[in-house]
Amino acid sequence: MTAAENVCYTLINVPMDSEPPSEISLKNDLEKGDVKSKTEALKKVIIMILNGEKLPGLLMTIIRFVLPLQDHTIKKLLLVFWEIVPKTTPDGRLLHEMILVCDAYRKDLQHPNEFIRGSTLRFLCKLKEAELLEPLMPAIRACLEHRHSYVRRNAVLAIYTIYRNFEHLIPDAPELIHDFLVNEKDASCKRNAFMMLIHADQDRALDYLSTCIDQVQTFGDILQLVIVELIYKVCHANPSERARFIRCIYNLLQSSSPAVKYEAAGTLVTLSSAPTAIKAAAQCYIDLIIKESDNNVKLIVLDRLIELKEHPAHERVLQDLVMDILRVLSTPDLEVRKKTLQLALDLVSSRNVEELVIVLKKEVIKTNNVSEHEDTDKYRQLLVRTLHSCSVRFPDMAANVIPVLMEFLSDSNEAAAADVLEFVREAIQRFDNLRMLIVEKMLEVFHAIKSVKIYRGALWILGEYCSTKDDIQSVMTEVRRSLGEIPIVESEIKKEAGELKPEEEITVGPVQKLVTEMGTYATQSALSSSRPTKKEEERPPLRGFLLDGDFFVAASLATTLTKIALRYVALVQEKKKQNSFVAEAMLLMATILHLGKSSLPKKPITDDDVDRISLCLKVLSECSPLMNDIFNKECRQSLSHMLSAKLEEEKLSQKKESEKRNVTVQPDDPISFMQLTAKNEMNCKEDQFQLSLLAAMGNTQRKEAADPLASKLNKVTQLTGFSDPVYAEAYVHVNQYDIVLDVLVVNQTSDTLQNCTLELATLGDLKLVEKPSPLTLAPHDFANIKANVKVASTENGIIFGNIVYDVSGAASDRNCVVLSDIHIDIMDYIQPATCTDAEFRQMWAEFEWENKVTVNTNIVDLNDYLQHILKSTNMKCLTPEKALSGYCGFMAANLYARSIFGEDALANVSIEKPIQQGPEAPVTGHIRIRAKSQWGSLLAHLTSGRV
Repeated sequence: MTAAENVCYTLINVPMDSEPPSEISLKNDLEKGDVKSKTEALKKVIIMILNGEKLPGLLMTIIRFVLPLQDHTIKKLLLVFWEIVPKTTPDGRLLHEMILVCDAYRKDLQHPNEFIRGSTLRFLCKLKEAELLEPLMPAIRACLEHRHSYVRRNAVLAIYTIYRNFEHLIPDAPELIHDFLVNEKDASCKRNAFMMLIHADQDRALDYLSTCIDQVQTFGDILQLVIVELIYKVCHANPSERARFIRCIYNLLQSSSPAVKYEAAGTLVTLSSAPTAIKAAAQCYIDLIIKESDNNVKLIVLDRLIELKEHPAHERVLQDLVMDILRVLSTPDLEVRKKTLQLALDLVSSRNVEELVIVLKKEVIKTNNVSEHEDTDKYRQLLVRTLHSCSVRFPDMAANVIPVLMEFLSDSNEAAAADVLEFVREAIQRFDNLRMLIVEKMLEVFHAIKSVKIYRGALWILGEYCSTKDDIQSVMTEVRRSLGEIPIVESEIKKEAGELKPEEEITVGPVQKLVTEMGTYATQSALSSSRPTKKEEERPPLRGFLLDGDFFVAASLATTLTKIALRYVALVQEKKKQNSFVAEAMLLMATILHLGKSSLPKKPITDDDVDRISLCLKVLSECSPLMNDIFNKECRQSLSHMLSAKLEEEKLSQKKESEKRNVTVQPDDPISFMQLTAKNEMNCKEDQFQLSLLAAMGNTQRKEAADPLASKLNKVTQLTGFSDPVYAEAYVHVNQYDIVLDVLVVNQTSDTLQNCTLELATLGDLKLVEKPSPLTLAPHDFANIKANVKVASTENGIIFGNIVYDVSGAASDRNCVVLSDIHIDIMDYIQPATCTDAEFRQMWAEFEWENKVTVNTNIVDLNDYLQHILKSTNMKCLTPEKALSGYCGFMAANLYARSIFGEDALANVSIEKPIQQGPEAPVTGHIRIRAKSQWGSLLAHLTSGRV
């Protein structure tokens, strides 16, 4: 619709597939057609008027031939038609034909069908012509006494709208509605009547509420919600009224409707800061979270509880409700549990920490009894981290928590076990009195650890904190138990040879006939199915890691053996025992080196691991005091420094949070006295109901109100030039992941522009939700067109398009004005958040970094294709074999090194021991890089290795 036309409340989707019909054909269908033809013709007339067409010749035709019809579809379409059709002459006078229409309205208001009466009353709410409404007032009043509630509640809405727009037509409306409200029994009618009194005559609404304030609990939920809103508005404007209605709000906390309880709790918090009121509201919120099944509702109410916690006085009250808050953990949704645990952790104090730890320990044990699920593992991680934080803040609880948590070091979920290990490492460093307990529990679960990463961490802890002779011997025993029979190479060869002896390994078993997936029969013997599984089960954990080629754990084991051997030498005075223990440690390292150089592991040992183990062997052979200090003192000091830095960072963040909560008043700040405050200034306090409405509509721009030009005009993008026939500019409004383009289109010509359409397209992960409807622009007229765009991912995007239109009376093709691009910045819809280092690394690893490129080429042979690539990239020093062996990893590193460290950072590349599994298989081997600078050496060290 153009700016010069009246407001239209009805939006209709218009298909633009066919040409609009002529006025003559429409008139013929409306006069002589049957009901179906008249219905279709009336629809076309409505669409044409919405598009800006003027059809004055059809008005009398519709009054004569369509208005008398009693078809319900025709009746509904006529209500839309009378809403949008021009009702006045150019000079503003009412058309004479509308007198006939007014008589039709009156008849519909007296129609025996309640639907027609109610629909007509709803339509009258949209009329803006007092001359049309004045003759209808007696009929509208009479509808208040209709037997059907649908008619009565719409009559109340019609009276309210008419009173608000044209008070002189029904000056006694508040008194009329008050009397109606007193005698009315239907809940929806009472709600509409009470809502009108709130906005039209608040004193009458309060008088009515005072007469029935003790019966509020028996009212319907829709009326209770309006009563809560009234109480909030009255107390917000006049705080002295709080004592009058506070009891009513308390009673509404016991309502059977969750919506009423939620609004009543929010109103109670804003009206009173007494501890009893805060406790009642918080208890109401907690009950809502537990009883409501919708997870979105749970999250919203949890946010309200978190808002309560931000107030220092309220926080003390909520601390007594921590155990009630923990009842929310029964919800299976992970996000709800995460917020609940964080809230409980923020509220925990020395009074309730013991109870909190007991509940969390039970929850941790419960996660073992439920079926394995992705959320179960994540929930266990959350519980472990919460217990970790409790133990750090309250060291007395650590002794109760550690034994339970250390059982999860053998958990199949590596992330949960890693959190436990991090907690144990911090606890054993900070709490000297718990070291014996932790070492003892660690030795108990050591053999059951399944993850190599956790195994390495456990080895480090045992090697660092085993300080007694018995503990050191126990560590050596567990290591020997995890390694199995040594030397490893000889024992593995014997096992392989032993499996080939039929009298020892092959057992005669019954032959089973099985049906395969293809439907065919197959036989299965005991020889092929049982032995490999049994061998895998009998393999000790550390031995399994080494045979799988993970020799990083071997380097960690060598460091641990070196530490405990040096400590054992210092504790035991007998030379024979010293030599025996050191020799055993060196034997274990030597057998691992032997295994790494053999062909038994799936992957050979790396040079770094060889260097590390060799260094440990040399340290044990020399036993110098310097090495003793480095291995047994410096490592622990490094951990201590890291934990101290982490603790300081946490204290700093807590200090910042506490500073935010504390309300500081500067010496020159003005003091506000409520008794001396003007009424309009008192009402400037933010209305929570209004803020909720603005948030739902995406208009939360309160902070920008101080400087609207700086906030709004900066977001206006000029789309066309000032000399273009159509000028356009767009205001880009971003609300989370919704982008609304408010485009101003101005017709700068002296012609009428028909079918003026804004055509938009997007580049990137932006999606146009709906296509803007075409419109008609009068000469030098303007209009606003809104387009909604949905953001699909965190990427920058571009919106582009054009404006196409037809010139009225011209026979030329459609005209087109190309628009400038609108760049959508990622920072407009990204919200800042925080995460831990571990979470960041996990998300970084899960992010899709690899860009797959589709290749379309006639080259069939892979070697030829790679040679072609190498020539085109000027990397002729590489052969296709070298490219096959390390092209992906090395080329990226090589190009990066040359761009950062200079062209001669890496001298050349050579391939060593090329291996080819078959004629069609790629060549593999080792890449060795010679460097000309120290940076090149570092990069060569990082990129060299087996491909």
